Amino acid sequence: MILEDIGWGEPFAAAFAGPGMEGMFPARVVWQGVFSYQVMGVFGELEAEPSGKVKAGQLPAVGDWVALKIPAGGQSGIIEAILPRKSAFTRKAPGKAVREQVVAANVERVFVVTGLDRDFNLRRIERYLALVYGSGALPVVVLSKVDLVDNPEEFILEAESAAPGVPVLTVNGLTGTGVESLKEHIPPGTTAAFLGSSGVGKSTLINILLGEERQKVSSLRISVGKGRHTTTSRELFLLPGGGAVIDTPGMKEIQVWGDGEGLSDVFPEVEELARFCRFRDCRHESEIHCAVRKALDSRELDPHRFQNFLKMRAEFESQERRSSVQARAEERKEGRRFARMLREVENFNPKRKGR
Repeated sequence: MILEDIGWGEPFAAAFAGPGMEGMFPARVVWQGVFSYQVMGVFGELEAEPSGKVKAGQLPAVGDWVALKIPAGGQSGIIEAILPRKSAFTRKAPGKAVREQVVAANVERVFVVTGLDRDFNLRRIERYLALVYGSGALPVVVLSKVDLVDNPEEFILEAESAAPGVPVLTVNGLTGTGVESLKEHIPPGTTAAFLGSSGVGKSTLINILLGEERQKVSSLRISVGKGRHTTTSRELFLLPGGGAVIDTPGMKEIQVWGDGEGLSDVFPEVEELARFCRFRDCRHESEIHCAVRKALDSRELDPHRFQNFLKMRAEFESQERRSSVQARAEERKEGRRFARMLREVENFNPKRKGR
């Protein structure tokens, strides 16, 4: 096994050369369960579990490079550290808690897959793109199930309007037509992730890229536009000839996470127009001499895209506020716990023990 074939490079090598790595092996996480992982390295593949120190912090994700300790016998390993990530596709974890969920790590390309059926939604594509740009990876929009429509060119134009400057590809999972164009975005040594709703054909496309049936897929009920996707965990696969791909479960909710910097990449026209607003801190809502509002009135700016921009900006800001509130609450809780511990120590008198 050559590490460079699965994405190893200078940033990771430099981090692994640091202190505390003696006796460790570099390994990449290729499958993730609940406190259970499959990792790959020069030793091949091994099952691994995180150490207590790693469990106490942020857990590894598929695509992570880790420092692995292999005890005598070599049947399994212990993940002692996670090497710094060069990119991480994250979202807010499902549920009420304000918590980050890393979907895939150290990815160069992200294929945003949407079907040309009832799944096709420009506003959802924009939401995916905001998360992809925020991760540090580059997006590629993939329109699957091209055989279901008679006018794919119209869908391509619509997708391009929602993804300025982003490659838009069409594929047919039944015949494999168009899959070769995906390979051009996954050169040897790079990693791509597939994202999209359940039933859009991510696993089918990965099977074609692999040249074998590795991922189970379920049929789609065309009448209602719904299907049952059998991918329930994230997994990394090596492609013939180099490169790697990560499959992910279909996302029922695409909740934003991060500082919202990706919005300027998704909506470059808003960023450009904002330069001509009278006030530098203009929010483009009701301010006077707002160039963005003026462009809306003249229909120079798509109102649907702008409404989605405002909606996502509000979500990013709300998430940031909730994160700050939760962090302060955790600090106060930790402070009370520490104070209680000090009181217990001060009140403890060994001479009174047993009375």
